[in-house]
Amino acid sequence: MNKKVIITGATGMVGKGILLECLDHRDISEVLIIVRNPINMDHPKLKELIQKDFSDFSKVKDQLKGYDACFYSLGISAAGLNEQQYKRISYDFTMALAKTLFEINPEMTFNYVSGQGTDSSEKGRMMWARVKGKTENDLLKLGFKQAYMFRPGVIIPLRGIKSRTKSYQFMYNYFMWLVIIIKAVAPNSVVNTTQIGMAMIHSTFKGYDKKVLKPVDIISFSK
Repeated sequence: MNKKVIITGATGMVGKGILLECLDHRDISEVLIIVRNPINMDHPKLKELIQKDFSDFSKVKDQLKGYDACFYSLGISAAGLNEQQYKRISYDFTMALAKTLFEINPEMTFNYVSGQGTDSSEKGRMMWARVKGKTENDLLKLGFKQAYMFRPGVIIPLRGIKSRTKSYQFMYNYFMWLVIIIKAVAPNSVVNTTQIGMAMIHSTFKGYDKKVLKPVDIISFSK
């Protein structure tokens, strides 16, 4: 049975990777991306929802009906932000969409891109890790039929994808050799954008026995 999916963060490195895999997958019939501005991509499966305010989806609720999954990869680096600023984007925006989707269709799959080092206790010293931990915990409490928290570690962008975070792209431009060494020494600690996208798709069709997916899970589940 074909599936219809929603993607956020489709202009980012991870989101773009998920988008490309979904567009290519024969069992994904429609992809709705929620973006602030058009991405200028033409594909028969692709639909765009231009949404300037990610804190309130009540006015576009009808346009979100009928989807089987949401792959939430909207995020931002915590560098230079205080906890309130970071929480607004990483927690408030995520929960605003998740609550709206749960109201419409609690039977859908909701996948959230978190990160290695996320603090499930919500009490650690790292601000970003606490916020991500609270986001994960509250998403899992919502009650979706399926919800998975993706915690990729080091990510290799494939298919010509670039990171919009300048510091990350600098690393990819000049230190990819180090990433390759890390992958050679600890292969289960490095994932690529295609593996994340495929694992997202497989979670919708197959389900998974863990709610939190670490790199080794993402690699295994992507096959």
